[in-house]
Amino acid sequence: MTQDVKEIFGSPGGSLAAKVRTLAPSMTRSMQRVAEAVASDPAGCAALTVTGLAELTGTSEATVVRTARLLGYPGYRDLRLALAGLAAQQQSGRAPAITTDIAVDDPIADVVTKLAYEEQQTLADTAAGLDTAQLGAAVSALATARRTDVYGIGASGLVAQDLTQKLLRIGLIAHAHSDPHLAVTNAVQLRSGDVAIAITHSGSTGDVIEPLRVAFEHGATTVAITGRPDSPVTQYADHVLTTSTSRESELRPAAMSSRTSQLLVVDCLFVGVAQRTYDTAAPALAASYEALAHRHRSSSR
Repeated sequence: MTQDVKEIFGSPGGSLAAKVRTLAPSMTRSMQRVAEAVASDPAGCAALTVTGLAELTGTSEATVVRTARLLGYPGYRDLRLALAGLAAQQQSGRAPAITTDIAVDDPIADVVTKLAYEEQQTLADTAAGLDTAQLGAAVSALATARRTDVYGIGASGLVAQDLTQKLLRIGLIAHAHSDPHLAVTNAVQLRSGDVAIAITHSGSTGDVIEPLRVAFEHGATTVAITGRPDSPVTQYADHVLTTSTSRESELRPAAMSSRTSQLLVVDCLFVGVAQRTYDTAAPALAASYEALAHRHRSSSR
């Protein structure tokens, strides 16, 4: 860590200052370059996307996201907000009210803008932090699976249904389970050659962990899609796919933003599987479109 970083973040007021000074010894050189950049120009870096900061520092988007997380922020957008606050504090001597939280009296146009920004950052953070080696391994397992069971509760259950519907349309056997009892009783039937996927933002949902544990113990290949890579669900996962851990606000529960990142991972899995099984997937997808075509025509009259 250079003297510049210590001096700028050592100014009064920032919890960020203490984090950087404490964590500097554990940073790689590329992560230090990110820290040097945000230290020398907080306002400028706050205006950059994760891609922009990666290009500025000659690093990668994943390095920028890892640096933000090492500093204690769920994702890069949270670090950007902190940098913007630090820049304003340096200029005015007081903490500004910088937030993308939606207020009850916000005009609907502002709501659209804020939500679009949050969604964009959630997707960028998830894409930057996704381990493509783990993703590729999960895709390979899904493409050759005898059957796939997917577990999710609440908002994550909707994502589980989305994935199974996609897999069914390309001719694969897949089931979504939101009932914890049925999930466990079905997991008992899994074996080597099958795949079980647990979707849980917190990584600590017992009704999702339990069937994944059972599937794991019966020899199935297991995958966890979670915002917490060190959470309990990962101890039973052969492959872990990490989603962005988004901020929660009064009018925007974590379930909304976590679902956005989960759907991106699900789409990546589906497209990867469709690529691997193209010879059978393409005809199956065409057949499903044809089977529903008359419904679309009649509904449009």
